[in-house]
Amino acid sequence: MRTTPTRSRTARGALAALAAGALALSAAACGGDGGTKDGKGDGTPGASAPTGTSDVIRHTVALPKLGGQKIKVTAVWTGAEQRSFTKVLDEFSKRTGAKVDFVPSGDDMSAFVGSKVAGGDPPDVALLQQPGVLREFAGKGWLKPLSPEATAELGKNFSKGWQRLGSADGKQYGVYFKASNKSLVWYNTKVFDAAGVKEPASWDEFLRTAQAIADYGVPPVSVGGADGWTLTDWFENVYLSQAGPEKYDRLTTHQLKWTDPSVKDALTTLGRLFGKKELLAGGNDGALQTQFPTSVTQTFAGGDKAKAAMVYEGDFAAANITAAKAGIGTDAKVFPFPKVGAKAPVVTGGDVGVALKDGTAAQALLTFLASPDAASVWAHEGGFLSANRNLDPAAYPDDVQRSIAKALVAAGDDFRFDMSDQAPAAFGGKPGQGEWKDLQDFLRNPADVAGTQRKLEADAAKAFGD
Repeated sequence: MRTTPTRSRTARGALAALAAGALALSAAACGGDGGTKDGKGDGTPGASAPTGTSDVIRHTVALPKLGGQKIKVTAVWTGAEQRSFTKVLDEFSKRTGAKVDFVPSGDDMSAFVGSKVAGGDPPDVALLQQPGVLREFAGKGWLKPLSPEATAELGKNFSKGWQRLGSADGKQYGVYFKASNKSLVWYNTKVFDAAGVKEPASWDEFLRTAQAIADYGVPPVSVGGADGWTLTDWFENVYLSQAGPEKYDRLTTHQLKWTDPSVKDALTTLGRLFGKKELLAGGNDGALQTQFPTSVTQTFAGGDKAKAAMVYEGDFAAANITAAKAGIGTDAKVFPFPKVGAKAPVVTGGDVGVALKDGTAAQALLTFLASPDAASVWAHEGGFLSANRNLDPAAYPDDVQRSIAKALVAAGDDFRFDMSDQAPAAFGGKPGQGEWKDLQDFLRNPADVAGTQRKLEADAAKAFGD
């Protein structure tokens, strides 16, 4: 069985309240350059910096000179995310002299790294999306523990909860470089205004709002069902709010079966949305053919003539909103995922950097990723959230992202991490199988709650070895 850190209900509730209060700032216009061009980034005041990106990035961490060394880095990021991460790697290269090659892994990181290990040439550093995959890789002996320098930088900047998520069997392997608040709904303000609707707070209000928008003539909800991971996020938010944190933890570790009545309740609740094709952009079939980036851009491209009014996903959707040439805080605003039970859910995710090869350069990169310097590079670009408590919030480009980030950091150790990301990859982390496929089948036929439960339980039992 896999375990997850115990977290207090009170503090998690405080995070929900913080998030709700902070997100209210989304009603304000985007805050200009947000202090991102004035050199007031994070770190020690007055630190010197070379030209380029470093003009606005403080130097707070010592890195070795690595001239002539080469390392390969892999992550799932493509498009805007890849471009932003490349700027982080460029900053590392400027400071150390190392040459860094980035190789996209595709959605199946586990299979990609496994094939490279089998071929005797794994990447030096990988950014993994699932704690479950980190533990699997560590158990197979594929990972190298963090160096003392990387461990010290991690301890200085991250809470114990995030450190635990990057560890396995008492050893520290990972640095959670990119975090996410996965309990957000982004909406097109022009469509909301034209339809005469406001931000909903509860699931019932959300469905009524969606119906009002549909009656107005715009498909209300865009779902990126072609990417099964988005559907796990939908489920987790509904389940956490409705079933509560204790059952959430038990289902996460498969101490609770997927045939439990609480899962039936959550799927039935989700089916109230998925079961009405007029509430989904493109209907159920269209949703199943829509990838995540498109699910976001089609919600905002075209203003009041967009193909949808709302899209659920984490803070990282901001990069896609910007790609649609919509202004965050003006054209695009955000509200917390509507509460199904007594409290609105707060689900987090993240990408953890690990070393698969020994070497000074790999450990230096992980040390850099653990610093506020590296986080500041991507924060300036937008579409990024960091749990690094020493990252200056001024690094974020607007009040919306700044407020979401403050809420995450203020939570300390008290958060619920993405459920599927904590499961074995065979269940929670692979396209076309396990939870991803089972929930895609559910989106195709939302009436089949019992059948979905049976498939989920069979796949979970096999992956967990029960």
